[in-house]
Amino acid sequence: MNIYDIAREAGVSISTVSRVLNNKGNVTAATRARVEEVLARSNYTPSAIARGMTGKPLHTVAVLTVDIRVPHYARTAYTIEREFGRRGYEVSLCNTGGEREETVRYLRTVAEKHADGVVLVGSVFNDIGSDPRAAQYLSGVPVVLANGRLDLPNSYSVLVDDRHGAGLAAEHLLRQGRRSLYFLKDIETASADAKSAGFLDALGRAGVDGAQERILRTQQSIQGGMDAVRRLVESGRPLDGIVCGDDLTAAGAVKALRRAGLRVPEDVAVTGYNDSEYARICEPALTSVDNKPELVALLCVRLLESLIEKTGPFSSVTIQPELVIRETA
Repeated sequence: MNIYDIAREAGVSISTVSRVLNNKGNVTAATRARVEEVLARSNYTPSAIARGMTGKPLHTVAVLTVDIRVPHYARTAYTIEREFGRRGYEVSLCNTGGEREETVRYLRTVAEKHADGVVLVGSVFNDIGSDPRAAQYLSGVPVVLANGRLDLPNSYSVLVDDRHGAGLAAEHLLRQGRRSLYFLKDIETASADAKSAGFLDALGRAGVDGAQERILRTQQSIQGGMDAVRRLVESGRPLDGIVCGDDLTAAGAVKALRRAGLRVPEDVAVTGYNDSEYARICEPALTSVDNKPELVALLCVRLLESLIEKTGPFSSVTIQPELVIRETA
């Protein structure tokens, strides 16, 4: 039954049903009891439209991510969805697959449905504003980026200092006396660029020569980590430490090192990034950088809610990651 059916069966107006649902006055005890009896008998649950008719604004938020199967994106998107849900928001979760056309399609849908706000999860969305179609769809809605920046009006960021995070990992290995370090860059995003820069910063401060040549590109996967290490070992280049941009890639690196007869961390130390479940199930357990996705998500929710509710002041924020030391470094 809908709100119209309830009103008809109770013999009252729709506005009276709305007042009962919203627990407002101006309804006699007898009328309220009659409406509540019909509601209980029909197991009525207010729809989104009905909730809007009660006078309570129904806010909707769209969350766009690349791939919800990726643990880092999943942790962030899950927390955003749950936090907005607790606040009474309707949340639409969209997986773009990292494709520009798919992202534009979702943003067009967001605009057509008049969403109250948008969260973009990941620095992969940094350049979406350069597409005039996306810029148009986002122009009339507040936007918050989780670990990204967007050069559009009414757009704010909750950033992680990934440059600092990768630097922490490299400095940890350098303090152990390791000098033959390599960074596995497993994706092409602004975040990955920042991690590469942090790695180079640390090696530069330590006076390590040829640091730029120590950045190796591979795929973000277990196989990507294994392939990069295999190439390194076969090259015969000195190797005593690997800094990875992702835990999954790092787990592949550990696997390949052990297959090559190298001990981790005695011969070669390895660090990951994201402090995901992969870091815990890796054997030995993976030293990793905690980039605090749940905190990023919570701050995104608070910031976007302030923008929607116009409670201000509004400001982007940057979070400092931490190195979690385990067995691989």
